Amino acid sequence: MLKQFLNLKLSQKLSPQQIQLMKLIQLPTQAFEQRLLEEMNENPALETGKEDDYENDDFENDEYDDYEDTDSERIEADDINIDEYLSDDDSPDYKTQANNYSDDDEERESPLASPISFHQDLINQLNTFIIDDQEREIAEFLVGSIDDMGYIRRSIPDIVDDMAFTQAIYTDEEMVERMLHVIHELEPSGVGARDLQECLLLQLKHKTPSEYIDLATDIIENQFDAFTKKHYDKLLQKYGVSNEQLKKAINEIERLNPKPGGAFTGNNKITENVVPDFAIRIVEGELELTLNGRNAPSLHVSKDYQEMMQTYKESTDKSGAQKDAVQFIKQKLDSAKWFIDAIRQRQETLFVTMNAIMHYQEEYFLEGDETKLKPMILKDIADMVGLDISTISRVANSKYVETPYGTKLIKEFFSEAMKNDQGEDVSTLEIKKILQNIIEEEDKKKPHPDDQLAELLKEKGYPIARRTIAKYREQLDIPVARMRKKI
Repeated sequence: MLKQFLNLKLSQKLSPQQIQLMKLIQLPTQAFEQRLLEEMNENPALETGKEDDYENDDFENDEYDDYEDTDSERIEADDINIDEYLSDDDSPDYKTQANNYSDDDEERESPLASPISFHQDLINQLNTFIIDDQEREIAEFLVGSIDDMGYIRRSIPDIVDDMAFTQAIYTDEEMVERMLHVIHELEPSGVGARDLQECLLLQLKHKTPSEYIDLATDIIENQFDAFTKKHYDKLLQKYGVSNEQLKKAINEIERLNPKPGGAFTGNNKITENVVPDFAIRIVEGELELTLNGRNAPSLHVSKDYQEMMQTYKESTDKSGAQKDAVQFIKQKLDSAKWFIDAIRQRQETLFVTMNAIMHYQEEYFLEGDETKLKPMILKDIADMVGLDISTISRVANSKYVETPYGTKLIKEFFSEAMKNDQGEDVSTLEIKKILQNIIEEEDKKKPHPDDQLAELLKEKGYPIARRTIAKYREQLDIPVARMRKKI
């Protein structure tokens, strides 16, 4: 049975313009520039250029307030107020333009190198070996099984089976093992190893024999477990050598590369170039914040589209084709206006957020001492600028700021608070820095265990539990005391 009834409810929806703004805010500089190019390619009504190229290209925002269009409604061409799209802009372009480039700046493109890949280099090296066709097929298959770090992570039986099923190459384990020894002769030394122990042994065997190389080889081959656990007393007792002799042998091992594939200079790995979104400088003892000019392009609406609207307005005989054309033009003009507004709001949001962070951490930015960083969470900045926490998060997560002390990721300035023995709130970043300094200055022959580190921090006024010390140490990528020990 069908019934009709009224149901009132409150709901909140994001408009397409708000969604567009949120997406733009979270983009770093390089991704933002790419998004700008995509929008300009999609919307011919949107153009960029310097102020003196166009006089009346921007729209007056207030003139759009009286006009609204929804996806469910079709506005007829006769109902469009052409003058709204042709009016002069009361605000000159130079007032809204922010550009850090000088007139004589040149845009230079860096040439891209096309190096030989890691695996192709290994294949090329195989050409120097005298092997038959079947052996070459097996050797090339083994090269293809090497990962980016230079290891073969599969067993010989698995490789034999895989070649039979996928390549129709029928062989036995003995042949594969023999060709694996050929792979082990390739550069960089250690490539094709099946584990770290084999990788280190291969590299040691490529070195010129000496007393310490022989001792290092024996340690890796027969006492690998004791070496990795740094049981130096057992090694001294086992080999009957002095501390100095063992130290030199271990130094030989520490010079080896545990990731031979990663050392290949032409391995085509993508290197991300960080472009700072902001710059903070100290001018006469005061902090000065600037937004990267690449985040503030000069945008305007195409003159051609304005002229089309003017032509339609002056036309006395408005055909159906002309009405369809003006509908298309109107959509592109609206889209251009929304995008320009979003860009300006993005600039303002980025600037006010970073400005608040700069003043909140003013002591750090003036001195560069990381122990001066104050506890700061997203809500602190959100309350200062009157924005939502999610907006602050979008700004902080992917943006960089250039400071007198290097280029920093903005989210690194955020940290939780802990209380010292005076009851004052201190940043966890400050505690981590002090912990790192203590570990760097410790006697590596007798490194401090976590409980002793906790006592040392307590003496400095930071009552931290041992498990918290362990957590901070892991976040700093510092190993346990036993693994920090040196002979």
